[in-house]
This record gives sequence, structure tokens and C-alpha cells, in this order.
Amino acid sequence: MTAAPRSAPLQVAILVFDEVEVLDLGGPYEVFTTATRMHQRLQPGSPALFAVQCVARTLQPVRARAGLQVLPDADFATAAAPDVLIVPGGVVDAAATCPATRAWVAGAAQGAQISASVCTGAFILAAAGVLTQGPVTTHWEDLADLRARFPHLTVQENVRWVDQGARVTSAGISAGIDMCLHLVARLAGLPLAERTACQMDTPWNPRP
Repeated sequence: MTAAPRSAPLQVAILVFDEVEVLDLGGPYEVFTTATRMHQRLQPGSPALFAVQCVARTLQPVRARAGLQVLPDADFATAAAPDVLIVPGGVVDAAATCPATRAWVAGAAQGAQISASVCTGAFILAAAGVLTQGPVTTHWEDLADLRARFPHLTVQENVRWVDQGARVTSAGISAGIDMCLHLVARLAGLPLAERTACQMDTPWNPRP
């Protein structure tokens, strides 16, 4: 799997919100930024492959789960239109019921090549009308709840991620890293995904 050269970076937006799970946010951030660094190491002088932004409802610091504070790069009004939208999990009830968050997620997903969730981020994508049908997954502890709240979705168990093409969902934390490496392989080629996993010293299984 190889990818054509790009003249401009792909815009990756990672939604951040109060009570976001730290590694659901940090894992994808590390994958895409490391992939960019490895791409430039392998192809010196090449343009950046991904440009990653953490996007929140406002520019005020976000208090992640367990208290870590995150300073967003952009708010809903100023964020670049994403090519890749990543919605992490955590305690998502407030984010999933926030009209501004749902509206931004829906609009961002409409223009993105790929909209993906980690863990309970699937609830936000579903609440925003981005996940409307087909197979999905989430953290093992939340599978039954996802089925009950969104019966139009086919919730799958015992998988690391589910790829519907434009919609990709993953199970919890480390599965989100696996999924994002899979997205790197889709967008930029398997060799770069493998080099990124090696640099991160993470054992990536490219099969879901």
C-alpha cells in the first residue's frame, strides 16, 4: 500500500472536551505527529504529512479525565476544516448532549475524508448523526449501552476497530492507537505505519 505525494498536509482535528480520556486523545495525537516526523526523516525536505489540531468548544483549558489540563489549538469557530476527524472517548455525556459540539462534529465530518472515534467517542459521533448505520464498536464495557441508545447501529464485539470507509470506530485506549496506525496506512502507506509503530515502540497488529 503506497500513497501519492502530497503538497499540503492533511488536516487532523482531534476533539477535546472536559473529561476526555487522556490516552484516547494522546494516542492519536502521538500517532499522527510521529508519522509526520518519520515521513520527513525518510523523505528529507518533504512537506509535513499531517497537521494536527486539538479542537474544543472554546479556547479555555480543557480538564481531561483525572485532571490533566489541555490547552486547545483552536475552537469551533477557528479550526481548520479537517480531512481526518478524531473523536476520543472518556466521560462523554456532556459533550454528546452539547448542541454546539454536536453541530461542529456533524459539520466537520461532512467535509472530512474520515471520521473516527476512540472508545466512547462513538456515542458523540452517533449523537451528532455521523454514525447512522452499519457496524461499529466501542469499549467493551459500553457495548450494551451503545446498542440500547442507538439500535440502528450494528455494534460488534471482540474487535479492535471497525472500518466502514469514511467512518471508523475503535475500542478503548490502545485500540485507538491501533486504529490510527491503520489510518496512517490507509492515507500514507503501510511502510510509514510500520515505521511509526516501530518509533513509538508499540506492538501494532494491522488486523482489527
